[in-house]
Amino acid sequence: MKRLAIFYAVFASFFAMASEAFAATAADSEVLQWRIISSSFALAIAAAVGAISQAWSITSALSGTARNPGAGADLRVSMIIGLALIESLVIYTFVICLIIILG
Repeated sequence: MKRLAIFYAVFASFFAMASEAFAATAADSEVLQWRIISSSFALAIAAAVGAISQAWSITSALSGTARNPGAGADLRVSMIIGLALIESLVIYTFVICLIIILG
């Protein structure tokens, strides 16, 4: 329930700030356009590299589990922590892109 409340708060604040971004003048609209394009490329690159890193991490963990089934639980915990850290980097990139677009 707490996560849902945080999601709605972020969602509402995004739309509150987006109205100011769309009320820009003609000169500012070109700058905004380039901000959106550059942020889109940054987010696409971060998501692609994050997905490749996560695939590599899962492959390595499964390979280690196949070689030593007794260490499967330890490898699973380490893999989940690593996946969370990789995913957080993509989320940080998303937040930075929103700051660039709305800033």
